[in-house]
Amino acid sequence: MSGTHTDVPSVLAHELPRPVPADEFAACPVSDVFRRVGDKWSMLLVILLGGRPHRYNELHRAVEGISQRMLTRTLRGLETDGLVWREVRPTVPPAVEYGLTPLGRTLLEPLSALADWAVRHEAEIGEARSRRAPARESREASEAPEAREASEDAGRAPYDTRHGPGQARRARPGASAGPARHPRGPGQAPT
Repeated sequence: MSGTHTDVPSVLAHELPRPVPADEFAACPVSDVFRRVGDKWSMLLVILLGGRPHRYNELHRAVEGISQRMLTRTLRGLETDGLVWREVRPTVPPAVEYGLTPLGRTLLEPLSALADWAVRHEAEIGEARSRRAPARESREASEAPEAREASEDAGRAPYDTRHGPGQARRARPGASAGPARHPRGPGQAPT
């Protein structure tokens, strides 16, 4: 970047093509990192591990509402990206400990900047949301009830009524009313 444009944020230093090609957006390393740190649990786990290494069960107890499966998936993703290390200690039962790699530690500074920005602008964001909510509610209330019902019905698939109560089966759009068939055809084993 030239010396005359030092006040331009790096995300604005290069003009994006219009429209942004979907394959380029999906392959962009920035988008990839945003997907990782923008998921529900990754940022929280990085922050917890930034303080010190934790054992698996210690992390599970420290994060209310995360399932063991999701904790495992999130830690594996962070480990795959090189942000978290994992060490299995040969004890009975095995103790598994997680911590931030040097690369993971470099993520703490930009995460801190984002967190500081969110705290600084919390009131403004809340005000904007509260202004937007009444406008949305009044728009929904002003819709004619018939139009609202029609739009709700349009999203529903018809039901096959040949089954008794509690046994209704959704009919596939455009499907005949005949008996349900396996998509692979009769006598074909799953692959």
